[in-house]
Amino acid sequence: MLFRLLRTHVRPYRRAAALLVLLQLAQILATLLLPTLGAALIDNGVVREDSGYITRVGAIMIAVALVQIVSAVGAVSLGSRTAMAMGRDIRSVVFRRVLDFSAREVGRFGTPSLMNRTVNDVQQIQTLALSGFGIVVSAPLMCLGSVALALQQDVPLALILVLLVLVVGVAFGLLLARMGVFYERMQTYLDRLGRLLREQITGVRVVRSFVRDTYERERFARTNTELFEVSQRVGRLIATMLPVVLLLMNAFMVAILWAGAHRIDAGTMRIGAISAFLSYLSLILMSVVMVAFVFLSVPRAKVSAARVQEILTTPTSVTPPAEPAGTAPAASGHLVLRAAEFRYPGAEKPVLQGIDLTAGPGESVAILGSTGSGKTTLLNLVLRLFDVTDGSVRVNGVDVRKLDPEVLSRAVGFVPQKPYLFSGTVATNLRFGEPDATDEELWQALRVAQAAEFVERMPGALDAEIAQGGTNVSGGQRQRLAIARTLLRRPDIYLFDDCFSALDYATDAALRTALAPETARATVITVAQRVATVRFADRIVVLDEGRVVDTGTHAELLRDSTTYREIALSQLTEEEAVDGLARQP
Repeated sequence: MLFRLLRTHVRPYRRAAALLVLLQLAQILATLLLPTLGAALIDNGVVREDSGYITRVGAIMIAVALVQIVSAVGAVSLGSRTAMAMGRDIRSVVFRRVLDFSAREVGRFGTPSLMNRTVNDVQQIQTLALSGFGIVVSAPLMCLGSVALALQQDVPLALILVLLVLVVGVAFGLLLARMGVFYERMQTYLDRLGRLLREQITGVRVVRSFVRDTYERERFARTNTELFEVSQRVGRLIATMLPVVLLLMNAFMVAILWAGAHRIDAGTMRIGAISAFLSYLSLILMSVVMVAFVFLSVPRAKVSAARVQEILTTPTSVTPPAEPAGTAPAASGHLVLRAAEFRYPGAEKPVLQGIDLTAGPGESVAILGSTGSGKTTLLNLVLRLFDVTDGSVRVNGVDVRKLDPEVLSRAVGFVPQKPYLFSGTVATNLRFGEPDATDEELWQALRVAQAAEFVERMPGALDAEIAQGGTNVSGGQRQRLAIARTLLRRPDIYLFDDCFSALDYATDAALRTALAPETARATVITVAQRVATVRFADRIVVLDEGRVVDTGTHAELLRDSTTYREIALSQLTEEEAVDGLARQP
């Protein structure tokens, strides 16, 4: 899987890879040629005291060394650029894939794991590619070439080098086989550590309010210790590898010197050959060490590649249509759900079942229900964050599964209960909804959303800094900025998912009054927990355990619906509920 992933993303850089191989081959040939030339220089020049031969061979060795230096620099530079570009491309592919996921896939993997796979796991693959591009060709060829040229110098002595390569290969194989399991556990603990860290930082107020600091520290410490212990085992294996290689190399060097001295004394081997053998032994040592560094990255990169590949091969449950349908202008603002059902895979019963809902332009529909009744899920079906498992959802006369995502996004505006603001300024966050909006349009949206006053007080006003997640503004201010952001899009259908929950009653009333003329020609669907928020809607839909149990106006439901009356009287007094009837248009 690792090499399939690398091969796929190296393919766009075939020319660079081919040039890299040529540079490495030039470097290898030059490096291998130098010990042979040195041996010839000793035997034919120094021993015979032939100064002319020494000059000629010396000049050739200088030229070969220059070729070696230039090709080595070129190979390192080109390999680095190619590895960095490949890492960039894999990150882009993974990021685009994550953005294509529906809420179901995001929930399955979890945000910390997706972040870790996109950044850390791709980094591990890139690190392997960076070291591998410079070594994957040169080191094996250097090792084999050294053995081959050593055989040319002296066959019996060269057999010691062959034995050395085999012994080192077996030792490496045994060590690396154990490391793969530990690296897999390391990535699992990193995911768990990221999840805990995200939970504890995001929920720091809850932790402190319940005085659970000690408990959370212990949870984090346990996972952190487990990660430390696994990392320590990997560190021990890595620390063992180099001493083992050096021990083997020194042992074989002693063997070569001892056997070579006897062969020189017997007259069956020349002095220059022993020098060449020691050089080839050094080249094999260097090749083995380089391969060791690469193979140290392989087990972890292999685990990372499997995790990245899982992202790339996981199909999204919400796929864009092969042939997107157009939107009929005459049907602008119409929303129709027919027998809509949504069931999670393997669930015993659906979250939503048999939902029939119709809303048109100029109509305000409120959805009310207890916690877990499926209100937000219903809005997610309209947004196509999930696809219905039965029935249909139609926007502007077209099934949302046949609409181009961009067309659906322009037609439906959504404000979640917990709105998210991006790091930047007030203006950049508002223009997230409409990039071409003018400053005057931004202020108009802020005035409608009852946000202009507090934005004016912020240093820089529209250019005031917003922290990631909007943590430097209050919950009510975030909700109002999110409403202003959606208003700029001027969608056909507005979906308000309990996004008035952090507002006081006065601000809520002022905001609804200002919203009315802005959304007069649009369809407005409001999910709310407070009866006071929905009682003036044209129609109220009551959900209970995923089903529509009642539909009507506040007055009708208060009179005829037991469920609605229980909810209303749990929040309002009898007098307040009845008073609402008198003021209801």
